[in-house]
Amino acid sequence: MSIDWSSTQAAIWRPASACLRAVRRLDKVSFDDLLGIERQSAAFRDNIECFLRGDTANNMLLWGSRGTGKSSLIKAALNHYGPQGLRVIEMDKDDLANLCEVVDELHDLPQRFIIFCDDLSFDEGETAYKHLKSVLEGSIELPPENVLVCATSNRRHIITEHKKDNTGVALIEGELHYGDTVEEKLSLADRFGLWLSFYPNNTRQYLAIVDSLFVGFSGDRDALHLSAKQFAMTRASKSGRTARQFYLQWRE
Repeated sequence: MSIDWSSTQAAIWRPASACLRAVRRLDKVSFDDLLGIERQSAAFRDNIECFLRGDTANNMLLWGSRGTGKSSLIKAALNHYGPQGLRVIEMDKDDLANLCEVVDELHDLPQRFIIFCDDLSFDEGETAYKHLKSVLEGSIELPPENVLVCATSNRRHIITEHKKDNTGVALIEGELHYGDTVEEKLSLADRFGLWLSFYPNNTRQYLAIVDSLFVGFSGDRDALHLSAKQFAMTRASKSGRTARQFYLQWRE
């Protein structure tokens, strides 16, 4: 890898060239911008700070509704903790076959790295998650102490679940025993020590995010809120992402 990590805070894996490319423009989101997920943000930051101190830290799975700030937490962490040595490498699920080679290059570096997999999910028959499992836990070699994995997903268990998977589940002496199919699908999510769940906003939370974006707005606030709610209806979502899209459209 030809990345100068002393001056580069983030990189993205480019499969066509089989190398990492330094990120040139970072999204300047901050923790203060993330409203309605204070509990998740606090747990996330505690884990990151443990990691930066060299204490025990967990791999992280951020799962839940779309547009609720899962990916933004990673961006905010990079902006906040980058000066303290935090670095982020983003990899798509289709490129996980290269994950072990990327991690091998990080062992002896002084920085602390998060491998970031955004919108991670696997459908029936996909096997790329096995490469991720070996890095998380399960290889004969322990993962490097300066590497954590953080994945976001709309699915709690990452891998598609079907009703037929439960045919092997049995209650034995009062204890629930899963069949082989379920055990295999749960084994990936189980390797993430910190699970943070994200839920849809209600109208009050959505309008609070809108107000935070329109902090200097001097017009009719009730009319603004009505427009914001109508905009949310067209998107079938009251997420922070929807609020920001409304704000950008209003400015045009």
